[in-house]
Amino acid sequence: MFFQASLPRYLKTFPFFLLLTIIIEIIGDLLVKRKIDSIPMYNIFTTFEFIFYLYILRRIIYNVRVKKLIVLLMAIYPVLVLINMLFFQENTFHTNTYSLGCLLIVGACIYYFYEIFQTTHSVNLVKEPAFWICSGLLFFYTCSFPLVGLWNHLYGLPRIILLNLNAVLQILNILLYSLFSIAFLCRVRFRKIRTVL
Repeated sequence: MFFQASLPRYLKTFPFFLLLTIIIEIIGDLLVKRKIDSIPMYNIFTTFEFIFYLYILRRIIYNVRVKKLIVLLMAIYPVLVLINMLFFQENTFHTNTYSLGCLLIVGACIYYFYEIFQTTHSVNLVKEPAFWICSGLLFFYTCSFPLVGLWNHLYGLPRIILLNLNAVLQILNILLYSLFSIAFLCRVRFRKIRTVL
């Protein structure tokens, strides 16, 4: 894909972000196995994750005012996370600002779909990577908002319920990264192989 001339810049940065995500998940798993607190790492990474997704959404939205608003949100959001972690949610996962990040991503995705519906020309959504990325983000953050947003308050629940909620999050992750995969594959042209009988 890197050698395609018409490849948008946000698609060129996406694989590096996905590689970073894999590295963070491996480190997080190792920290949990060694009983080391991984919450600070996830607080920093999820903040970066929301800023990156806002960057992606800024690149695919056309309206200049909305782009400027997204840049402003990208600057304000880390400050809010820092204030939250220093004064309100010390030594815990930053569920308050995580919930805010979910709302920002969902709002930007809804605006992207609004722009698609308002276009005067037809768009082949099957071949549009931005559509698949926004679909994945919209579905994931809409569904994970109540789960992760309340995560700090759910620790008192029975273990079986927590395992089921974790399974739901795993399914949402699989769906999210499957849609990201479709976003990369939808631009690839496959040749039809003819068989001679």
